[in-house]
Amino acid sequence: METDEKLMTGEESLKIITEMINKTKVDIKQGSFHLLFWGWLIVFCSLSEYLLYKFTDFATPWYIWFFVVPGIFVSFIYGFTKGRKSTVRTYATMLYVWTWIAFFFTAVVLFVLLSDRMGSFGPFILAIAALPTFISGFILKFKPLIAGGVLFWIFAIIGHLGGHDLAALSVPVAMLTGYLIPGYLLKSRAGHDEI
Repeated sequence: METDEKLMTGEESLKIITEMINKTKVDIKQGSFHLLFWGWLIVFCSLSEYLLYKFTDFATPWYIWFFVVPGIFVSFIYGFTKGRKSTVRTYATMLYVWTWIAFFFTAVVLFVLLSDRMGSFGPFILAIAALPTFISGFILKFKPLIAGGVLFWIFAIIGHLGGHDLAALSVPVAMLTGYLIPGYLLKSRAGHDEI
């Protein structure tokens, strides 16, 4: 009795293994774009709000945060465009994307719940931003991003306990350490060491 099963060559085995590894990769270039884009946008908004609050008599300095609305559209359009160009949709990429989408919806709900307390919103958003940042670090196998998530939690506590001025300044410092530094490191890694 002859078997229909044929033995694979070394080249065919290597090709199957390579395909399986590629199915677990995450597009780290897309991840670095979002970290850098949001890092700089939030630094701009948080420092602008602080400066308006501290050095002007503007009654509602938190209005500066409305710059986030076009930022959401830029981010979604970029992600959608890159996602459509992607030939392989991996489980890790989908987990990464849905983690950040869940963060977005949580932030919107938090905004609605705390809209009457906009002056103390920063520590709350840092606390919830820590979770997708921390998880993304594990998905990407990137320790600076894991550390960034931990730093977000630390700066959320500092901001909450430190009063209005410290809360306002904890946000840009958290963005620097949690998004911008890991984002630039991830961007430089994308050119050399694709996951």
